Amino acid sequence: MTTTEQARLRRLGLEVIRLETGAVAALEERINENFSQACQLMLQCRGRVIVTGMGKSGHICGKIASTLASTGTPAFFVHPGEASHGDLGMITEHDVVLALSNSGETSELITIIPLIKRLGVPLIAMTGRPRSTLAQQASVHIDVSVRQEACPLGLAPTASTTAALVMGDALAVALLEARGFTQMDFARSHPAGSLGRRLLLKIDDVMHTGADIPAVHEAATLSEALLEMTAKQLGMTAVIDTRRRILGIFTDGDLRRLFERGGYDVGTTPISEVMTRSCTTVPTDILAAEAVKLMQEKKINALLVVDESERLMGALNMHDLLRAGVF
Repeated sequence: MTTTEQARLRRLGLEVIRLETGAVAALEERINENFSQACQLMLQCRGRVIVTGMGKSGHICGKIASTLASTGTPAFFVHPGEASHGDLGMITEHDVVLALSNSGETSELITIIPLIKRLGVPLIAMTGRPRSTLAQQASVHIDVSVRQEACPLGLAPTASTTAALVMGDALAVALLEARGFTQMDFARSHPAGSLGRRLLLKIDDVMHTGADIPAVHEAATLSEALLEMTAKQLGMTAVIDTRRRILGIFTDGDLRRLFERGGYDVGTTPISEVMTRSCTTVPTDILAAEAVKLMQEKKINALLVVDESERLMGALNMHDLLRAGVF
């Protein structure tokens, strides 16, 4: 491929981005009272939002339905062609229908309008033609018209599908905010992904417990503490009293600093003399993501986990959080 051909392809790609960016920017003035009414209908919905459309609009509908469902608005996609052959039974009188058609004249949608109206179901139309049949029959119409498709033939849905997708996102996010939908709510619908791990995993799911916790009593020597650190391989050990309450911590970093100063006998120096007394601890019920944030802020690589009486319950380091996929 010549340099000229490469430059031409880049120009064509940039022209598509320019046209679609313009189509999205034009939507700003369409976030009006019709948009607010559409949101209100969906907020008042006691059932689900049924999203429907044909062809490329149908693909956009699938994404919009998925986004709505994952952000607190129960929704699913119904193929309008199948709706006329039995799937209309999926729509109940408690639902709201969101129908997408750039022309507003898609025959499969026009066919089911009377049936939707017979159910008394609110119909939100998203079209590129405000005077179309679908727009005129709708309870609320949202204009997603574009001045020009990015396709040079003006045939393939490009800018129009982008505009519809962005307007769908605008509806979903507006509803999310209006419902007070939280990160935790979002994570509950995404438990298997990295987001779910970050937002749902608690520290007691990750920490080392029981005999795996590196811990020595305050009467232990420095050498005994080093043996405990080596055996448990967390780069530190807790120093506890007879009730397992934390008195301090001794880490790899403390050991390096100790050797730099010199003058300590490993076999006779009490660990209580060289430990860090003010150490960071966390309760068992905090999220692992909170532990990551705390460790980054404090610039530490290990944490001790305590109960309400400040007794040692667990320990973990940054590697444990990495293995759990919290980052």
